[in-house]
Amino acid sequence: MPDTVRLQQEDFSLDEEIAALRAVSNRIGGIAAFLGCARDFSGEREVSEIRFDAYEAMALAELQSLRAQAISRFGLVDARLVHRLGAVHAGDNIVLIATAAEHRAPALDACHWLIDELKARAPIWKKEISPQGDAWVTPHP
Repeated sequence: MPDTVRLQQEDFSLDEEIAALRAVSNRIGGIAAFLGCARDFSGEREVSEIRFDAYEAMALAELQSLRAQAISRFGLVDARLVHRLGAVHAGDNIVLIATAAEHRAPALDACHWLIDELKARAPIWKKEISPQGDAWVTPHP
């Protein structure tokens, strides 16, 4: 399980994460994934960079708790959560939620629930860097 939930500075590979999830079990009939990417705008503002900061121990514990809750609540075979910290630029990966279940519906439902809960509950903060000035972004599910 140590690799199933991570906070990291470096980028991650969607292909590698899905391959690791698929390798868990031949019972998997459906995998759903949400890949959050950095945009070069926010509202009317141009964004040159986004910086993510976290209370790492607390954020990691919350992500692990969310994973366990999703597995139990939706009957998942497994799930992976990866969130970047530090600076990201337009087009960069930020967050990955990948869920695996015997059927597609629980995988899709769990994936949707996990990203909404992560944004609402994990102590991860987002600061947008812009020519108009820097701004901390308030959470929004």
